[in-house]
Amino acid sequence: MTQKQGFFRVFAGSVALLVLTACTSEVPDSARGVGFDDYDTYQQRRDAVLEGRAAPTTIGAPPQVTGAPLSATGPLDQAALDARRANSGVDPVQASPGNPAPQIVENAVGISDENDFNAVSNTRSIEGDAALIAQNRARYQIIQPEALPTRPGTDRPNIVAYALQTTNPKGAPIYRRSSFASESRHLRNCAAFASADLAQEEFLANGGPERDRQNLDPDGDGFACTWDPAPFRAVRN
Repeated sequence: MTQKQGFFRVFAGSVALLVLTACTSEVPDSARGVGFDDYDTYQQRRDAVLEGRAAPTTIGAPPQVTGAPLSATGPLDQAALDARRANSGVDPVQASPGNPAPQIVENAVGISDENDFNAVSNTRSIEGDAALIAQNRARYQIIQPEALPTRPGTDRPNIVAYALQTTNPKGAPIYRRSSFASESRHLRNCAAFASADLAQEEFLANGGPERDRQNLDPDGDGFACTWDPAPFRAVRN
């Protein structure tokens, strides 16, 4: 390496170092901008507050708020009163210990007094209530159940009366049935009726429950298709 080349290398390195120094920004102090200049000043102020001494003032300390405290019961200034009166049309109520207590409304129209013992005792008595109860008991009547009437103009079996005469639950076999009856014929014949009540009427009218000519009661419980006597029995009970 010649002396001239070494000079140019030293010169280029010096220029690069100056450029990097100029571009590097100063690292900010994390203690600035939060109410104190440095951490030592913060500790002095904190110790002074904890010990009840006057805290030293610093340039970065927040300003002290001075002035008399606001009174919650003090009167509003005239400007505030005028503004509220203009907005609402009425004078605002000022909170004050000297304000009179609110008026208690007693026996207002439309309000029941049945929870007021004094009011009720003036209009009713124990003896009067006892007489009213006795009067209601004298009027009470127990209506005994009667036999279901026969529907006029028809000789169809009364399935309600049949449900009340039977006691076996649905599905409990009582009557003998043929073992040659097919399930498909049973379903087909039941589907021909608009309701289970009509199927039960037809079943009783054609020899049921002892005989089942249309295979409406293959299990022999005395009830055709999906008909169930339980709802009728529940009403009686």
